[in-house]
Amino acid sequence: MLNWGLIGPPMLAAFLASIVEAVEALTVVLAVGATRGWKSAAAGAALALVVLLALVAILGPALSLIPLKLLQIIVGTLLLLFGMRWLRKAILRASGVLALHDEAAIYQTHTAAMQAHGAAGGGWDTIALSTAFQITLLEGVEVVFIVIAVSAGGPGLLIPASLAAVAAVVVVALLGLIVHQPLSRVPENTLKFVVGILLSSFGAFWAGEGLGVDWPGDDWSILALLAGFAAVALVSVAGCRGMAARKAVRS
Repeated sequence: MLNWGLIGPPMLAAFLASIVEAVEALTVVLAVGATRGWKSAAAGAALALVVLLALVAILGPALSLIPLKLLQIIVGTLLLLFGMRWLRKAILRASGVLALHDEAAIYQTHTAAMQAHGAAGGGWDTIALSTAFQITLLEGVEVVFIVIAVSAGGPGLLIPASLAAVAAVVVVALLGLIVHQPLSRVPENTLKFVVGILLSSFGAFWAGEGLGVDWPGDDWSILALLAGFAAVALVSVAGCRGMAARKAVRS
């Protein structure tokens, strides 16, 4: 039987993180396609996806060559730092300290940038192809790291995490094909908030395992870590809102 307590959280983290990064990449690809041609934009994005899949296929199995305890310490520490970075931004945006990510404004900015290059010629457009390739690769590398990192904590996690990431990309791509506009209604900051909690929890758990911590309940203690990070994050949002309100009153 599948241990969903073990494979469920990594799949969820990979799925949600992939949605966030795919939405951001889609915004730029849509701007490129609308102004310079869909064929080149789609080809650039597809080529980047092939490169990303190759990275997962190469780097994922290569991790098995590293001793498990050392791997858990390294990956756990990186995941914890990575998750806290996502969580910090999500907290600051949720509390109003930082502005929320505006996909519509980003779309307009990239549309203007593409139009500044002049009209696209016939055949393959190198500007469109390279721009779509670069943004998809840039956003996708972060997903690749998350997929590989969350699957490094135990055997058999790479394929479920990879499938979850692919499913997220397919969902976002289909929505982009249907609506042909930025997915500005996706609650991106909420997703980042959740992903930050998930990655931080995984990082703390696996780093602890690598250091020899005897977690009560074994893998199920991840749920307690999730609850703990979520509670701290929510308290931090309230605290940041209060500090921002007091600062606004004084000014």
